[in-house]
Amino acid sequence: MFNHIFHREGSESGSSSHCYMVDTFLNAATFSKDHEGHNEKSMSFEDFKSWCTLVPSVKKFLASLLVPPDPGRPGSQVPKLQHLENIDSSILLLRDEYAWHIGGAVSQEEVEEWKLLYHSSLNGLSFNTFLGNVLNDDGPSVLIIKDREGYVFGGYASQPWERHSNFYGDMKSFLFQLYPKASIFRPTGANGNLQWCAVNFSSETIPNGIGFGGRVNHFGLFLSAGFDQGHTFSCTTFNSPCLSKTSRICPEVIECWGVVRKGMEQEKQDVVKGTVLERFKEDRHMLNMVGIANASE
Repeated sequence: MFNHIFHREGSESGSSSHCYMVDTFLNAATFSKDHEGHNEKSMSFEDFKSWCTLVPSVKKFLASLLVPPDPGRPGSQVPKLQHLENIDSSILLLRDEYAWHIGGAVSQEEVEEWKLLYHSSLNGLSFNTFLGNVLNDDGPSVLIIKDREGYVFGGYASQPWERHSNFYGDMKSFLFQLYPKASIFRPTGANGNLQWCAVNFSSETIPNGIGFGGRVNHFGLFLSAGFDQGHTFSCTTFNSPCLSKTSRICPEVIECWGVVRKGMEQEKQDVVKGTVLERFKEDRHMLNMVGIANASE
């Protein structure tokens, strides 16, 4: 499967990088089927179904084999990752294999192109810089974190990061793990606590920062406004486990990618050519983020 999707010139199926990625995906699987005379177990059919739930790109790929070959067919498409040419790609957390994995849980129009909006190694571990970089992007985004334990995980935000005093979002958001195992955790419908973005609130009941799922101060994933700490707990919102080695996380790298939807890109270009009020929409958006928009009216 990997050989078919990630056919890179000069790459070998037995290379350490290839085996590393295969192991990462297989680490999410359960092998419970015994074989007489053998110590190793294999996947039962139920194991395989459960694995496909955690790695939906596998299910998409297998379904695509039932239709005529097409490089862009569902299951085979890898988002085109866009970033400035002077950025060393080795510092990026999002590899093609990870992008394919995350893309398995989103619609076809959302796996065409993703652009780098923020990277802590380039922009610093700054909440304000993060907000400044993402506010111009009205579409979904992919937040990825690598913590000091070496774990890589994150969340898919289906709605823009906007200032709220409570949870918001829709059922398209989800949490994911990328390393040491690759899994996706979709909303269960147990509650509507999907996305969180609190900025400049002074109440302890409204923690400043960004997050997904769970409940206040016990999120499925949360980064404080200092971008220097956070936490991850098991939560019923996504039926997700603690995403790292421990519930407390200390970010080492934070990365955010914007999902480019071609139709929306054209609309944004048209808005720039519009009225004076529309041209200052971005400035008003930033004022809303810091909670002082009303004072400026």
